[in-house]
Amino acid sequence: MQNERLRAAMAEGGWTHASLAAKVDVDPKSVERWVNLGRTPRRETAMRAAETIGEDVFALWPKLRQARAARAVSPELVALYSQRADLPVSVFIDLFTQARKRIDVLVYAAVFLHEAYPRLNDLLRERAAEGCTVRIAVGDAGSANVQQRGQEEKFGLGVESRCQLAMMHYRSLVGTPGIELRTHATTLYNSIYRADDQMLVNAHVWGVNAYGAPVWHLRRNNDGGMFDGYAGSFDAVWATATPVQGG
Repeated sequence: MQNERLRAAMAEGGWTHASLAAKVDVDPKSVERWVNLGRTPRRETAMRAAETIGEDVFALWPKLRQARAARAVSPELVALYSQRADLPVSVFIDLFTQARKRIDVLVYAAVFLHEAYPRLNDLLRERAAEGCTVRIAVGDAGSANVQQRGQEEKFGLGVESRCQLAMMHYRSLVGTPGIELRTHATTLYNSIYRADDQMLVNAHVWGVNAYGAPVWHLRRNNDGGMFDGYAGSFDAVWATATPVQGG
């Protein structure tokens, strides 16, 4: 979708893709994507561009309002989504792709990742081969807490079967250097998807399937903050989880 407001402002001021790009220190292709594809630049870049052409930054890129509101709540909160279904799977995949040191996944099943992105295992292998430590904790289908979750969400055996399906997806990773798979039997308060210092937290709501529950995107910026709290909860669950053996 084109950004007609940006296009009009640039035309009125005599700005070309190349001249605006030079002024705000980006590649001209970036400006072309802002105009023709409606892409939203980073906040700092957007502010420089808006100031350069004499426009309100939030009028040009309304999505930045959400980011500003999130930062007003916590400097670690990048964005807040009312439900996981609002996020395209590409958000999760991009997060994992950027990881260089660590990927942590704590879920009951989250089979939506493999269903929407069949190359997930290949991506995890590639990251591990580049030195990234990958830890995946999947729900134990036979545990009381997994079975209770199915009853609470009126999903019956659905949660158990999806845990089993998730294990089928991930099992081929067992034995891959840098990747460890475990099962856990904890009450899952939040699903956690971490990549280095960024994290997507899917908060669970009683009786609501995970896709209908909120997600917050965190970026670590200080010791002892929200990010570290969720990272610590992952480590605590991981310590109680059972390693999956090959075969």
